[in-house]
Amino acid sequence: MALPFLYPTETRLYVPSPLRYDIVMPNPQGSTLMLALDLAGTFAFGLSGGLVGVRARLDLFGIIFLAGVVGLVGGITRDILLDALPPATFSDWRYLVAAAAAGLVAFFARPTLDRFSRPVGLFDAAGLSLFCVTGATKALDFDMGPVQAVVLGAITAVGGGMLRDILVRDIPMVLRSELYAVPALAGATIIVVASWIGHQSPAIAIIAAAVCFLIRTAGMRFDLGLPTAPSERGKPDE
Repeated sequence: MALPFLYPTETRLYVPSPLRYDIVMPNPQGSTLMLALDLAGTFAFGLSGGLVGVRARLDLFGIIFLAGVVGLVGGITRDILLDALPPATFSDWRYLVAAAAAGLVAFFARPTLDRFSRPVGLFDAAGLSLFCVTGATKALDFDMGPVQAVVLGAITAVGGGMLRDILVRDIPMVLRSELYAVPALAGATIIVVASWIGHQSPAIAIIAAAVCFLIRTAGMRFDLGLPTAPSERGKPDE
């Protein structure tokens, strides 16, 4: 079941095709909550990527490129897996502008952004919380099952950050002990459960994003995480 309040201006049409049985045709009239959340997530993730690029001493192009990778890859992956082609990134110029703007803000406003405690993690948590909502919601709109929708919501949320860390030769956050994928799964699960029981309102999207954000920031603040495999007694971890 889809959450129509996130797609109030879209119409589902039947397209006879051996590969694709339906397609969502967007109505260009006005913006939707879905678009707003997607663009906000793109900008927040882009800021985290841009700040990582600044700290890695990349030039302006490298910073904007890294911001684009982090802000856009999750949504592109989501749309490809859903066969929602072309991906929203390439059909709406606002996504590219949001990612590029995030890179420019990171480049020129780093001293201001550094006043926040752990700014990269903070903006990354914001992007994570928004993308787990949009990923799960779009999966439901394309009639994916509940488990698949939760997984796709998490993939949308963690994809960009994972590639960011790989590009700067760091261990991806999703593979570290700090909670990362778990908050995304929690936020996506709230969206799916709310859809299943028929509670469909913009408040659900806000609650799901807030839960994801709070779990992620609590994990950073209190160093919470899933257990790791114990090392052999008497032998230090390598």
